[in-house]
Amino acid sequence: MIDALNAWWAQQLVLCDWAFTPHPLAVDAGAAEQRLLQLGITSRGELAEQLFHGLGAPAGSADRLLGALEWAALAGAAGWLEADQARHWAHHLTRRITSDYSDLRAWLADLRRALGTRGWQSGADDRFIDACQALAKLETDGEGVTWESLEYALAELPSPAPLWPQQPEAQSWRLCALFRPIIAYPASQADWPEATEWLAHVWDVHDRDALLGAMLWLGAQGERQRWDIEARELSSMDNAQRMEWQRSVVEESPYAPVLNKFVSQGEPLEWAAWDWLRIVELAWAGACCGWLSQAEADDLAAHAADLITHRYHDWYAVLNAYGRGESLFDGLDRRGKTPSERHQLLLHSAHSPWLRPPGELLDEATRKASQTRIRQWRNTPHHWLLALASVREPDAMLRQIDPSSALPEEQRADAALYLQESLGLHADEGAHALARYWLPAQAHHLNQLAADAVHGVLPPSQSWFGQPTLEELKQRNAVKGVSRHAATIHMAEKFAFYLHMSLDSGLLDRAPLMAYASALRSCLCRFYPNSKRLLEAWFAWESCLPEPEHASLINEIVWHIEDPGSLFHWLDWRHNAWCEPGSRPTLNHFTAMSLVGPLNSAVWSEPQPESARECAEIREWVDSHYHLNSAGDMQEFLTYMLEAGDRQEYQINYAPYTLNAERLDAEIAIVESGDCSEDDRHHLLRLRRVRDNEDGCNEVDMAAWDIAQLVDLAIAARQLGWLDSAAFANVLDSAYQLAADHYAGWQEYAMGMYAGFSFFMGDTPERESFLAGFRQALVAWVCGAPMLAGPWVSLDFPGNKPRHFAPLHIDTLPGDQRTLH
Repeated sequence: MIDALNAWWAQQLVLCDWAFTPHPLAVDAGAAEQRLLQLGITSRGELAEQLFHGLGAPAGSADRLLGALEWAALAGAAGWLEADQARHWAHHLTRRITSDYSDLRAWLADLRRALGTRGWQSGADDRFIDACQALAKLETDGEGVTWESLEYALAELPSPAPLWPQQPEAQSWRLCALFRPIIAYPASQADWPEATEWLAHVWDVHDRDALLGAMLWLGAQGERQRWDIEARELSSMDNAQRMEWQRSVVEESPYAPVLNKFVSQGEPLEWAAWDWLRIVELAWAGACCGWLSQAEADDLAAHAADLITHRYHDWYAVLNAYGRGESLFDGLDRRGKTPSERHQLLLHSAHSPWLRPPGELLDEATRKASQTRIRQWRNTPHHWLLALASVREPDAMLRQIDPSSALPEEQRADAALYLQESLGLHADEGAHALARYWLPAQAHHLNQLAADAVHGVLPPSQSWFGQPTLEELKQRNAVKGVSRHAATIHMAEKFAFYLHMSLDSGLLDRAPLMAYASALRSCLCRFYPNSKRLLEAWFAWESCLPEPEHASLINEIVWHIEDPGSLFHWLDWRHNAWCEPGSRPTLNHFTAMSLVGPLNSAVWSEPQPESARECAEIREWVDSHYHLNSAGDMQEFLTYMLEAGDRQEYQINYAPYTLNAERLDAEIAIVESGDCSEDDRHHLLRLRRVRDNEDGCNEVDMAAWDIAQLVDLAIAARQLGWLDSAAFANVLDSAYQLAADHYAGWQEYAMGMYAGFSFFMGDTPERESFLAGFRQALVAWVCGAPMLAGPWVSLDFPGNKPRHFAPLHIDTLPGDQRTLH
C-alpha cells in the first residue's frame, strides 16, 4: 500500500516537469537542493512554511497542493527531511487531494485552471499539458496507479503519522508556529540560516548573553508590566482623567491612545502572550545559530509554554492576547483587521500544530526540567536584590543574566549620587555602613502593633499633649488587618534597594555587599515560606503604611503577585544557616534605646561605630551641646547623668523654693533688679517657671529628661567608638533600671521628659515653636500615630509586667518571651 502511495506521488511529479521515476525520493541530493533554491525555498524553515500553507490551502488550490508534493519530494531527496517525514507529508497531501477531487480528471482540470489563473511559466506550459495527457492516458489504460487503486490503498493504510515533531521536549515548539512552523527537531542552522542576522536586526542582540537576557526579561517583565500597571491605573479614572493622561504621556508612550481605548471599551486587559510567545521564537533562533544548546532552547520554550498555561485555556485566548500586545507595541489598534491565513490555519486546519490545547504541551518531566534551568539562571542572592529593587526600579529586570556586569558610567554616577544625597552614604564609610539600614526593631514594632490590634488592644487615641489627626488614627488602626503578615518586608525591601544601589555605584567593596545580599535572602526565606506570602505581606504593609513622599507601590506589588513570570516566583527560595544583614537588639535594649524618645529620631537598630565623616559631625554636636571632647569626658558625664543629672540641679537649686513662695518672689526680684549675666538670666527664667509651675515642673518627676539625654549621648558615644558594645549595653541597662525606678508607664515618662525639656530650655525666641513641636512629637510617640514616629506603644515600659500579645509569626526580638514559636 505504501508502494502504491509512493508510485502515485512519483506520477504526479511528472506534472512538475520531472522525468518518470519509480520513486519520488530517488532524485540526486544536490540536484534536489538546487531545485529547492530555484523555487525560492532557501532553508528548512522556509520549507516548513510552504508545506504548512500548501497543505492548508483553500479549496480550488490544486497548484499549491501539487507544489507541496514536489517540495516534500525534493526535501526528502536533499536530506532536508527524513525520508519517513517526507512520506508523511505526501500521505497527508494525497489524502487532501483525494478528498477534494472525485477523480483524476477533476484533479487535472483544476490544476490547469489554477495554473492558468496565475499565468503559465514561460516554456513550461506545453510540457505541463503533455504531462496531463500522459497521466490521463495511464488512468484510461489502467496502468500505473489509478485513482481508484490510490483510494483503495489510502483506505487500507492507517491514519497518516503526525507531521510535527513528537518528542515530549519538542512540544513547546508548537507555540512557534505563529511565526514559523517547526518541522524538524532538533534545530540546526539549516532551519534558519539567517537567525544571527535576524537577532541583530530585529532585536539588537549580538551574542549569547544578550539573547538570554532578552528572553529572561520577556519572561519576568517584558512590555506587559508597564501596560498592565497603567491599565490598572486607567481603570480607576473617569474619561476626562484618561484623556488628560493620554495627552501627557503620548510622546514617550505611543501606545497610550490604544491602551486608553482598550480600557474605555471594556476590552480584556490581557496581552502577556505578546511577551511569552516571542520567547519561543528567540529560543529557536538561538538554537539555530548555535548560541544555545538544544536543551537550553527546549527549556526556554517550555518556560514560555508553562507561563502561557497559567494564563490561557485555549488558542483563541492566546491569539487575542498576542494581538492586543501587538496593537500596543505598534501603537495601532489591529483588532478589526482580517485574520491572516496563518491564524486561520492554526485555529481551524485539521493538520495545525495547535490541535493539541496549550495545557497539553508539557508533560511533567519537561516542565520540571524547564523550571529547574530557569531557576538556575536566577539562583544568586543578587537576583533577590534585582527582584526587590525592580518594584521601585523596573529596569533592573534587564540585568538578569549577569547582575554583576559592568554598568555605564552614567548609571554608576546616578547610583552614587543617590547614596550620597538620599542616604548620606559615602565611599569612605565602607560597606559595613549598610548595616545601619537593617532595622529589625522596626519590624518588631509593627508586628507588635498588629498583634495587639487584632486582639482589640489599641494604643491610646489621645494624650496629655494632644491627639493625632483622624487620618493618622485611621492608618494606625488599619494594622489590625495585617497581623498575619510579618512586617520584615517593609523594612527589608528598602534595605535591598539601598544594597542594590550600593552595588551599582561601585563605591564599596563588592564581597561584603554580596554577603549582605546572601543574609537578606536567608532572612526573608525564614520569615516567608514562598514568594506569594512575601508579596502579600509587602502589599498588606504597603497598603497601611503609605509613604507620602513616594508614589504608592501597590499596583507594582499586585502585578508581581498576579504575573506568573515575575522574577519573585522564580527565585532560589532557600536559606542557609540563620543570619541577617545586621544585628538584632534584645527586647530590653530596644526598650532602653527607645527611652531617647523624640529627643532624637526613633532608634530601630543598635548603633555601630561610624565613619570619620559621620564622627566629625557627631563630635561637633557633642562638643557644642555638652562640651565633651574625649571618651573619658563622655564616660564621666554619662556617670554624672546616671547619678545626678539636671534632676539634681532642680532638687538642689529650685525645689526648695516650692516650699516658700515668699522667698521665691524675693529671689526673682533680686535677680531682676541687677544686671543679669547669661547664667543669671537662665536662673531667672527657671525661677519664674518654678513660680508658675510651668508645664508641671514642680509636680512631675523630670528624671526622664536626664534618661533621654543619657541614652542619646550613649548612642553618640557608641557611634564615635568611645563606648564598646559591652559598655554601651551597660549604659542601656542602667537607663532601663533608672526609668523603671522613676516611672510607671510611657505617659508619665513623656510628661517627665516634656517638663524637663521645658524647664531646662535656654532663653530663645523659638521657645514656643520648640515646645509645640516637642508636644506634637510626644503625641505621636504616646499614641503610635504615625506608626513609625516611635516604638513606645509596642513596648512594655521598663519594669512593667508583659501586656502585649504574641505575633502570629516568628519575626520577634531576642528576649521576647511571649512569642508563640
